[in-house]
Amino acid sequence: MDSIILDRIPLQLDFDTLAKSLRVKATSAYFKDFQQLFDTALAIGKPRALYRLAYIDDKGENHVVIDGVRFTSRILRMNLQAAHRVFVYVATGGPELEAWAAGFENLLQRFWADALAEAVLRVASRALEDHLTQTYQPGNTAHMNPGSLQDWPITEQVPLFGLLGDVRSAIGVYLTESLLMMPRKSVSGISFPTDTNFASCQLCPREVCPGRRAAYDPALVAHYQPASVAEPLAK
Repeated sequence: MDSIILDRIPLQLDFDTLAKSLRVKATSAYFKDFQQLFDTALAIGKPRALYRLAYIDDKGENHVVIDGVRFTSRILRMNLQAAHRVFVYVATGGPELEAWAAGFENLLQRFWADALAEAVLRVASRALEDHLTQTYQPGNTAHMNPGSLQDWPITEQVPLFGLLGDVRSAIGVYLTESLLMMPRKSVSGISFPTDTNFASCQLCPREVCPGRRAAYDPALVAHYQPASVAEPLAK
């Protein structure tokens, strides 16, 4: 199956929720400045996503082959034990907001612009998830992202992008020489059906992390890690 582009995602942001999360009060001298940035982000933000429905060809001890492309990860292999198909994806807040946010010299304005771009990325991610649910009805799903665990390093971005095709032409996202995504407010991964509520955060012992979605679970770490391997699963 060819990759599918979602580039007509409606952009709706809750002003009050964002203002509260960023501690911008209506009585603040900066309130109008924030409101202007919010309005601009709504005007220029273009959330979009690219995905591919792909099928698992082969499963080894520490790898899987998906539509002819090999991904190396023991944890991914274990998570796909019962799976036959997956969704490979990239979602982004778009290069327009990236360029806009980078143009601020004022640190507070840049912080706000960055937060607004992050919110637009969340819109893209939710729209992709809703689309997959409505179109394919996969049931309960979880996902893994290259670079989120030592077991599945950022170098796995290369086969993931290769499987999707020309991601840059499709939605404006590309990999730098260090394999980071540009625009920065982008996310890539593999979504798969599961009977559990797996999240990579459960395998990461880092105590201070603003992006944490689930509590660290030592028992789950033991489940995924062979007894002969002493190195940690997460960075």
